[in-house]
This record gives sequence, structure tokens and C-alpha cells, in this order.
Amino acid sequence: MDGIIDFLMQVKDFLNPKFLIDYLLNWLGIYVYFGLFFIVFAETGLAVGFFLPGDSLLVVSGLFAAAGKLKVSLVILAFFLGSVIGDNTGYWTGRVMGKTLFNRESSRIFKPSRVEKAHAFFEKYGVKTVVLARFVPIVRTFAPLVVGAAEMPYHKFLMFSILGGALWISSMVLAGYFLGGVVESALGIKLEDHIEKVVIVVVFLSLLPPIIEFLRHRFGKKAAEPDVVEN
Repeated sequence: MDGIIDFLMQVKDFLNPKFLIDYLLNWLGIYVYFGLFFIVFAETGLAVGFFLPGDSLLVVSGLFAAAGKLKVSLVILAFFLGSVIGDNTGYWTGRVMGKTLFNRESSRIFKPSRVEKAHAFFEKYGVKTVVLARFVPIVRTFAPLVVGAAEMPYHKFLMFSILGGALWISSMVLAGYFLGGVVESALGIKLEDHIEKVVIVVVFLSLLPPIIEFLRHRFGKKAAEPDVVEN
């Protein structure tokens, strides 16, 4: 039992962006950027990587860059390449293995009906949804798989994948890099000493749009339903 608890505590530590970056710095030194690349690649391109820190890792990396521990240009480059290559890995996995992955309606994640819904969704709203998916945790992990399985034309996907990756990476990293200094000056604190609070705020803000959409869909639909008059 103690061994399991110790293992879970280690897993928890590696989900903490500050601990993760410090670990990579100590382990890889100047090659830390390869580690950052792989984390974002796994989070965006491998279905098993959905639990890895995404938005919070980008923002905290920006804070580390502002503190002089990382080079912001290399951070952005590593994350951008990881996100685009990961996104395309997910797309081609879905494109090649879509029929194998999405073959059981009883599956919790890989349901054939989801591919059909995704195809209809992209037909209605266009490929701009590939960009928006970048900013939603978990969705950005599985969206390329579904898009590939739905056989969206690759040239369209690639263009918006690059655009979405550039917007997502630059906005998050630079938010940590610049806004961190503004907040520290205004409040007179070092955000590096309050990373846990930063992570909570980032995760909350990243989950807010899908939560609002879910509530709007759930309760808006109920409100639109006509009242049933009993005789």
C-alpha cells in the first residue's frame, strides 16, 4: 500500500509544471527544450497524453523564461514544433486507423457516432474549429484523431493546425513571460513562489469555455422545450 501511495505522489509531482521543468533542467540541462517538445507532442499527438499539463506548462515555462532560467524563443519553438507534429500525428493516426479505433459504439471514447457528428460539425462550422480546439484541454488531444477519422482534407487541417499551434503556444507562453512581471509589480509578490495558484487559475480559465458551453447547451435546451400540459 505504501508503494502505491509513493508512486501516486511521484505521478502527482510530475503533473506539477514547476516540478516538471525543474526536473528537466536538472536532468537535461541545456537540452531541456527537447523534454518540453516531447511533453507537448505527447499531450497533443498521443491519446494517452491527455493527462499531461498543457496550458499550465506553457504559462509556467513563460514565467521560468522571465526569470532567466529558460530562453523564451527556444521555449516557443520547442512547444510549437511539438504541438504541430503531435497534432499531425493524431490526424494521421485517425485517418489510417479510424475504422479500427472507432468501431464500437459501446466504447467510452472512440464511438463511430462521434466521427459522424464531428464530420457534420466541421461541415457546418468549418475548419476554424481546429484552431479553437487547441485551447481546450483534453479536446486538443482527441480532436485530431476524430478529424482524421472524419477524413477532413489534409491541406485544410495542416493550415489551421499550424495557425492554431502558433496562436496557442505564443499566447500562453508570452502571457506567463509578460503578465507575470506585471502581476508581480502590482502585487509585490514573486509568482515563482506561488506556482500552484497560477496553475489553478490557468486550468480554471482553460476549462471555463467548455463548462459555459455545456451549461448553455444543457439548460438552454431545457428552457426551449415547451411545457407539457396535463389533461
